[in-house]
Amino acid sequence: MLFQVEMDVRIPIGFDEKTLDELKATEKARAQELQRQGKWRHLWRVVGQYRNTSVFDVESAAELHELLTGLPLFPFMEIKVTALCRHPSSIHDDDR
Repeated sequence: MLFQVEMDVRIPIGFDEKTLDELKATEKARAQELQRQGKWRHLWRVVGQYRNTSVFDVESAAELHELLTGLPLFPFMEIKVTALCRHPSSIHDDDR
């Protein structure tokens, strides 16, 4: 199942910088691991914002929920999820 996920990260003002740097490093490693596994298919930064738009390829909504809630920065995220399906006019065979 494909899902578009919009993640808006909102770090509280005054949050400890050292802790934040550690969380960001852990988040980056986890995101890259999920990309290598093929679960986090696309990851784009939204220009001028601490926000991204991503496409996940997972078995179920429950799996997506588990992955998202397990992200180190999850407590600071506002997340919007949209289920996707293949468009009949797409010329790409790997759209699922």
